[in-house]
Amino acid sequence: MIELRDVSVVYHKEVPALSHIDLRVSKGEFVFIVGPTGAGKSTLLRLLYREEKPTQGHITVAGHDLNAMRPREIPFFRRKLGIVFQDFGLLPNKTVYENVAFALRVIGAGRSVIRRQVPAALEMVSMAHRPDAFPHQLSGGEQQRVAIARALVNDPPLLLADEPTGNLDPDTSMGIVQLLNHINVRGTTVLVATHDSAIVDRMQRRVIAFARGRLVRDEAQGAYREEAVVVPQEASLWR
Repeated sequence: MIELRDVSVVYHKEVPALSHIDLRVSKGEFVFIVGPTGAGKSTLLRLLYREEKPTQGHITVAGHDLNAMRPREIPFFRRKLGIVFQDFGLLPNKTVYENVAFALRVIGAGRSVIRRQVPAALEMVSMAHRPDAFPHQLSGGEQQRVAIARALVNDPPLLLADEPTGNLDPDTSMGIVQLLNHINVRGTTVLVATHDSAIVDRMQRRVIAFARGRLVRDEAQGAYREEAVVVPQEASLWR
């Protein structure tokens, strides 16, 4: 599903945001990406949805060669991904139903597809009972559930979530992560960048840790823990 080979990102000839990253994520995996602020987590996600290009190295996502991708192809590529952010990103003047339907309308889906897939996506995230609510009428957890429904409505093979629980209380955060786990069980590959040590420790899924732009740990059933030492890139694990 994802392969990075010797990928580095350097801004203005300063300290690399990412340095010589080798990484593989297989179809159907659930992966937490952890590390302190500035470690490279968000940079990695931006590379994966082609918001940024690597300074060096090669990236393949869901069969697409991102290095060779032309600018006009990027919007079409992103429509095949599910992307969830910390700030929800809902359109404030549209209802729950309209926010989710919008993701289908931008790819030219017909009315029959929208009528079928939007309710199914809302049911999946337990928001089918509030299709007419506006974002300001929802709690933070409900808004994030709607954002996840919007990301999933087109049944993408890959879901990328950047700090999806960052604005939520602990109980709500666990509910969101359990929802993402359910989505993963259905077959979607899920990558979650997070600072939330409690959910990482509880879920015991694959953990990829970054520090100072380097991949320093890759464990199949890992915990959050802070990284004390940056090890050489050659010591990172291939999967």
